[in-house]
Amino acid sequence: MSRPLPSSAKSQRLITPPTFLEYQGLRFLIFDAPSNNTLPIYLKEMERYNVKDVVRACDVTYQKKPLEDKGIAIHDWSFPDGAPPPAHIVDQWLRLIQQRFGADGANPDKNTIAVHCVAGLGRAPILVAIALIEYGMSPLDSVQFIRSKRNGAINRKQLQYVETYRRRSKGKCTIM
Repeated sequence: MSRPLPSSAKSQRLITPPTFLEYQGLRFLIFDAPSNNTLPIYLKEMERYNVKDVVRACDVTYQKKPLEDKGIAIHDWSFPDGAPPPAHIVDQWLRLIQQRFGADGANPDKNTIAVHCVAGLGRAPILVAIALIEYGMSPLDSVQFIRSKRNGAINRKQLQYVETYRRRSKGKCTIM
C-alpha cells in the first residue's frame, strides 16, 4: 500500500511534464499552461534547457515578472483553441525562430524556445511543426516527430493545416 505524498512533494511534480524537442539545432520545450503556483517548477525546467523565450499561445495564466527576472522574454501570441495560427502570428513566430536560431539553425549556445498553450497539445505543437517544416522536415514527418514525444498533439483541423502548409523559404528559414 502506497502512502500519499506530503504536500511539499506533490507541489514539486507536474501532471504533464514538459516535452523537449530538438532538430538540426532547433530546440523547443512544449508544455501546458503554468499557474502562478506551478511556475517555479516550470522555471526549473526552463533553466535546465536554457530557455530564452516563452511563447504563450493562450490567455495569460501567470505573471511575467518571474520569467523576466531570469532573462526570459515573453511573447503573448494567443489564438483560438483547436485552430491553426493566423498569418500574423506565423510571421512573428518565424521571425523569432530565425532570430534565436539563425537561417541555418546554428545554435552554438544551445538556446531553447519554450511554447505553451492550455494543454500543450494543439497551439504549441502546431507552432513547432511550422518551424520544423521551415527548416526542412516534411509536414507529416513534423507531426509524427512531435506526436512521438507528445502523445495526442495536433488535432484533425490543425493536421489539415500542417498538411497544406507551404514553406516560405527555399532553403533554411529566411523570414525577415
